[in-house]
Amino acid sequence: MNKLVNGEWRVDAHESTDDSGAFTRQTTTFRNWVAGSEVPSHVDAEPDDRFQPEPGRYHLYVSYACPWAHRALLARSMLDLEDVIDVSVVDPWRGDDGWQFTPEKAGCTRDRVHDSDYLRELYVRADPEATCRVTVPVLYDTVEDTIVNNESREILRMLDTAFGDLGNGRRLLPEDEAAVDRVDEIITEIYEPINNGVYRAGFATSQEAYDEAIDDLFGALDRWDEVLADRRFLAGDRFTEADVCMFTTLIRFDHVYHTHFMCNVRAIHEYEHLWGYLRDLYQLPGVAETVELDHITEHYYTTHPDVNPSGVVARGPDLDFEASHDRDRLGEDPFASASSIEAE
Repeated sequence: MNKLVNGEWRVDAHESTDDSGAFTRQTTTFRNWVAGSEVPSHVDAEPDDRFQPEPGRYHLYVSYACPWAHRALLARSMLDLEDVIDVSVVDPWRGDDGWQFTPEKAGCTRDRVHDSDYLRELYVRADPEATCRVTVPVLYDTVEDTIVNNESREILRMLDTAFGDLGNGRRLLPEDEAAVDRVDEIITEIYEPINNGVYRAGFATSQEAYDEAIDDLFGALDRWDEVLADRRFLAGDRFTEADVCMFTTLIRFDHVYHTHFMCNVRAIHEYEHLWGYLRDLYQLPGVAETVELDHITEHYYTTHPDVNPSGVVARGPDLDFEASHDRDRLGEDPFASASSIEAE
């Protein structure tokens, strides 16, 4: 994979698998927190007073194709922060030069802050000696002219807490501290086997690494399918950040992970409860407009030549995310503050 090394762009400077053939994800590098953020108990950080939550000050760099960037887009949409935080959207195709801005392409924009050609220019602007992969999402402060954070889970929490008073007042977290901890536990619990698990399967270069990833992935999916039999959302009858994190993987699963990443033991639409759960999430206010399947399929099938050398984009399946799901019988108001969080 390509990355910055001491501020210089290098091709094939990062190995995505270890000696055993297992996929290894590099950690993100910019980890500041906007003032007023509720930092999770497992994170050793404090909000930085330099970064005050103000309308029009911050900018999100995203790809509609990327599940991690999709988390930030979902929070921005569901919390009605579109007029508070603007976005720039990169091209879903990512070549040797990394994420690029192609404003003439449908669904893409120019860099609305610095008019850069490539996202890596923003990273070097923030740190001229940066040594890291260049990823989305990026939360950028136009006043300090620097990257605040490029870790999706942390950006999600900042949008939900630091910017809460600037949107529609909705919260994706419960008010009770113990319930918040439970949500964080679930986000951690689904990350390795599911969110990262599809990549562990798709990029594995040994049978052993692939088999381990697939066992973890479908073991976790089977378990959550059972949980969702009598629970509307992952943590209870209330929609939370955990559901944001699950949704961005599930919405991509049948179109790309099932085929492109060889996660073909089962499709999500073959699960009794996960399939209804996915349709339920898709139909919540502010969700469907963040889903761009054309960007998703183009990115995955054309950007990983080691996995799909031909670059041919798979056509199916034809799924109806708008179909009835009947899951509101498990809880009527997904955003009600009085809704329950289930303990495990």
